[in-house]
Amino acid sequence: MPLYVPKVVHMGITEEQLKSIFKQQDANGDGRLSKDELKKAFQQLGSHIPGWRALRAVHHADVDGDGSIGTEELEEVVAYALTLGYSI
Repeated sequence: MPLYVPKVVHMGITEEQLKSIFKQQDANGDGRLSKDELKKAFQQLGSHIPGWRALRAVHHADVDGDGSIGTEELEEVVAYALTLGYSI
């Protein structure tokens, strides 16, 4: 008699879910995400190299050059994270 092995289904994470994960990491509530806060978000997403992902996210999205991601720049971070194929 064969064993029943349930299949694991990985569903891609949505844009709204990503936004929520990033916003949750705003530890000081200033509406901006530092590199450390981005790193924590990428850790939560399961990244194997969260520090590097945070640096790349800032590189892609930091339009004003202040080294952090504001609410107006978050869309670009989410677009970058979507290309990485995270799932839940």
